[in-house]
Amino acid sequence: MDTNLLQNRIKKGIKEWLEVLPYIAIGLILVFVFVFYPLFKNFYISVTEYTIIPGAESPFVGIENYKQIFNDDKFYYAFRNSVLMVLVTVPTQIIFGVVLAYIIDNARKGKTFFKTAYYIPVITSWIVVSYIFKYIFAGGKGGFMNYILMNLHIISEPIGWFQNTWTALAVTWILSIWKGIGWCMIIYIAGLQGIPKMLYESAALDGASEYQKFRFITIPQLAPITFFILINLTIGAFNSFIQTYILTNGAPMNTTHVMMSLMYARAFQNFEFGIASAMGVLQGAVILCIIIFQKWVIKKSER
Repeated sequence: MDTNLLQNRIKKGIKEWLEVLPYIAIGLILVFVFVFYPLFKNFYISVTEYTIIPGAESPFVGIENYKQIFNDDKFYYAFRNSVLMVLVTVPTQIIFGVVLAYIIDNARKGKTFFKTAYYIPVITSWIVVSYIFKYIFAGGKGGFMNYILMNLHIISEPIGWFQNTWTALAVTWILSIWKGIGWCMIIYIAGLQGIPKMLYESAALDGASEYQKFRFITIPQLAPITFFILINLTIGAFNSFIQTYILTNGAPMNTTHVMMSLMYARAFQNFEFGIASAMGVLQGAVILCIIIFQKWVIKKSER
């Protein structure tokens, strides 16, 4: 490339940056303060024996915190539970969300009522609904769910929902699914508005059934929306914390922790900030790999 042409392009680029800089400077500063600085600080803490005592030293320990994590059974339980949270709750929310959106979008009456009814859990406080679920699934005969199941003669003895690892995990999954379906539904309803009606009309003229319209028109047309929802739900499921903290807090025997609740326990109960930060780094790396993999799979399926 001609040297003069290259210099002119560089000058033009610098000039354009200087012109827009006053408009984006505040945004760049905020991104640096609230995104990049915490990222770098977290990584720094993960390779030190960090202490919050003012004036105290935080010696560099290298990968020692990471070694301790991989020698801790609690980490494997928490990682397994976070992965299960993604595998169980994300597909379920997407399936129920798209089906409900399709049904409500095609309903002749009551669209606003059903949209509101299904969206209420989304705007309800995680803390409030977690305590409600804790009451519903309380152990003993006084628990609401045990009372119903025993009166329906489905069970003969009350279930200790939070005394068993898998029933405790199931309750956190049910809560997460119930609270997230409304969000998926609203996003899918917005996506349905962008599908040309002529596609459905043409399919109807060709004698397509409602299932065939849904399978071969609605689902492919909603693929970009599904990818957006998939990414957001995956990140959200990996970052789940409140429901686990309130419902189980790791019980029984620290087998129901997810990554976030175990990080919280390490940092603010055991004051092991270095180990908690190392877990955060690992979790961020895992989420990044999953998102890249999802994007690769979806691009490959579109070819």
